[in-house]
Amino acid sequence: MSNLAAAARALAFDPASVRDDFPILAREVDGSPLVYLDSAATSQKPRAVIDAEVAFLTGANSAVHRGAHTLAAEATELFEDARESVAAFVGAGPEQLVWTSGATAGLNLVAYALSNASAGRGGDAARALALHAGDEIVVTETEHHANLIPWQELAARTGAVLRHIPVRDDGTLDLEAAASLIGERTRVVAFPHVSNVLGIVNPVAELVALARAAGALTVLDACQSAPHLALDLPALDVDLAVFSGHKMLGPYGIGALYGRAEVLEALPPFLTGGSMITTVTLDEAEYLPPPQRFEAGTQPVSQAIALSAAVRYLSALDLEAVADHERLLERRMRQGLVSIPGIRLLGDPSTGSGQAHVERVALWAFDVDGVHAHDVGQFLDSRGVAVRVGHHCAQPLHRRFGMTASVRASAALYTTVEEVDVFLDAVSGVRGFFGAGS
Repeated sequence: MSNLAAAARALAFDPASVRDDFPILAREVDGSPLVYLDSAATSQKPRAVIDAEVAFLTGANSAVHRGAHTLAAEATELFEDARESVAAFVGAGPEQLVWTSGATAGLNLVAYALSNASAGRGGDAARALALHAGDEIVVTETEHHANLIPWQELAARTGAVLRHIPVRDDGTLDLEAAASLIGERTRVVAFPHVSNVLGIVNPVAELVALARAAGALTVLDACQSAPHLALDLPALDVDLAVFSGHKMLGPYGIGALYGRAEVLEALPPFLTGGSMITTVTLDEAEYLPPPQRFEAGTQPVSQAIALSAAVRYLSALDLEAVADHERLLERRMRQGLVSIPGIRLLGDPSTGSGQAHVERVALWAFDVDGVHAHDVGQFLDSRGVAVRVGHHCAQPLHRRFGMTASVRASAALYTTVEEVDVFLDAVSGVRGFFGAGS
């Protein structure tokens, strides 16, 4: 589609048409209207999501899969209907979706399940996933800590070697280096669909092809793509993927692990206890098939139902028009930031290889010359603008760019062009306020 057509479609989506659905957006901060540009950390919730959780808690609250009474049956049906809805939203079947407390829990589940396979737990299929001393796990230099530390720990437990794909000056992954890193000893390739610092959509097809050629397992962190991109995980051909509800208009405490059926079948369980077994004696247990095999204990029932409401809300929108609107915000944000003296963008296409065509979500992290990121954040907050400051759980990536912290502004479907302009106007006053420049 041409840029002109995309721009026309972006205009077809008016964020004002949905803003009344998000009660918190009517707030003021220090006497100014709230401009919420921290959606990459956590998105705001529409009334439909809030109401869905309240409706369950006040009308059908009960433990699932554990009772024969009316409330238990209703709760179980709502819980499993939610699984089906959320799975369909990412192109999967309900048997491919495991509920977790979030993406971090999902990634730890996978890492510990592989550790158990490496210790000899599970059948022949599990043993095929085992890691041994000298095997390699490949991640990227752009990882959120949640997709790095579990692999560090798995390497420590198994004797595997952790390697990383470097990032270029413009924020894109070095695919030539990736091709040289991913080889016959590679057992796992884990990477983000979208960097939570750079906003860049990574080349999934190319990375999956390299992993497939090596016979390695692919693990995708889809936290920053699920809220913004049409997500079809089976079509992406990844083996496993995780995402979090609270970043895609849903509640806290809920996320999901997607897996190809044969991979989930092969993985031994991580957490054990009630609800994930078929038979238990005092000496041993037999486990249910996925997804219940990975859902020990009390489940986040109201949260799953609320996340289902979130994906229904999203699905009712013209998501292509929403995506074009967010691209418009991303371009306006970048153009405004680069025009302000003393601003350095992380992952700027004008540096390095200069791949300006790289797909992005509406997210930019930046440094203000002479002013610490936390001071920038406080200055913006005094004007009602909420942004993220710090290393965004990506210390190695910040170290790569020679800094310890940055300011991150991230938009969502409810963000308006006018709010981006308010943000840019506020940023333009930062250095003057702190005496760091005009």
